[in-house]
Amino acid sequence: MNLSNRAHAIKESPTIAVTDKARRLREAGHNVIGLGAGEPDFDTADFVLEAARNAMDAGQTRYTAVDGTPEIKGAIIDKMKRDHDLEYRASQIVVSSGGKNSLYNLVQALVDTGDEAIVPAPYWVSYTDIVVLAGGVPVVVETDASSGFKMSPEQLEAAITPRTRLLILNSPSNPTGACYRRDELAGLAEVLRRHPGIVVATDDMYEKIMWDDEPFSNILNAAPDLTDRTVVLNGVSKAYAMTGFRIGYAAAPDEISAAMRKIQSQCTSNPCSVSQAAAAAAISGDHSYVEERSRIFHERHDYVNRRLNELRGVSCIPARGAFYAFPDFGGAIEAHRNTNDDIAYAEWLLEVAKVAVVPGSAFGSPGFMRLSFATSMENLEAALDRLGEAMGTE
Repeated sequence: MNLSNRAHAIKESPTIAVTDKARRLREAGHNVIGLGAGEPDFDTADFVLEAARNAMDAGQTRYTAVDGTPEIKGAIIDKMKRDHDLEYRASQIVVSSGGKNSLYNLVQALVDTGDEAIVPAPYWVSYTDIVVLAGGVPVVVETDASSGFKMSPEQLEAAITPRTRLLILNSPSNPTGACYRRDELAGLAEVLRRHPGIVVATDDMYEKIMWDDEPFSNILNAAPDLTDRTVVLNGVSKAYAMTGFRIGYAAAPDEISAAMRKIQSQCTSNPCSVSQAAAAAAISGDHSYVEERSRIFHERHDYVNRRLNELRGVSCIPARGAFYAFPDFGGAIEAHRNTNDDIAYAEWLLEVAKVAVVPGSAFGSPGFMRLSFATSMENLEAALDRLGEAMGTE
């Protein structure tokens, strides 16, 4: 069987691979604690489930407009105005089958063979492969703990070439939990003004899960003049614990939204009608429970961060949002006799400690690990105890 070059050029999602391996071990009878999956452990709110049931009872089980119903588009438009003072028309909103689908549509709409997309590392695992699938070239800008895992204006300027078509920003970040502040985004905007051909994709999926001492901002809050070349990406999966509903959305300039709509019409078509009704309710409804869950994530973060820094050969700077810790395991890997990289070390932790984590190589940062604290405190305590015992610190 001769598979396409694009199929060979990309890899399976590492987070899904780790979750699947942990599942297989559980099925074989092992007590595995999974810290690999990127989804909240909370239930979807009752009023959101009720909206889904009502939609089914009302017969909303047929095709919708390719880019979303008027109801969900209206909810998104109101949300963008309410939360960020950003104004959009219905034609500029494209609702898709998850945030990944939204980004895929955007990259397919913008990137031709040989075009470049700047991706700061550590990055969400799918960013680079989605660029590769479009025939593009990911230009990875490496950041580290000393900068809080944030790209500087100087790094951005150095990465830009005549082929640069797209910049992908993610704040709060998966996997680091880093949050760009408004003045930092303003610095990046100064660079972008000198390069008017670059489109900015701001991935705001974790905007409501943060505890920084400054409120959330995306680049349009810092630089409204970039509106005509910025695409805001978001969805309902993380903030509202609706991962299985598969609803993401984009707010984009008209020319880009039209191209994304056309591409979606030829691949997924419309997202699930019932999911759209539920998502509209979540976006428009009471958000007090979202704020409470963010507070719980903050508490878990503080516990996990402290325990990780007690492990021999591990260091972890505090996150400011999302629900991940991204510790440096370089010292532990170097001291281990039978492993020499983060991938092998993660496999060893899964086999010996029965704790599933995702190696940092998947995010463009070898030697690190991503641990999700979107699980119970009981699981987190047990997982850190297991890691400490396996690594010889307790």
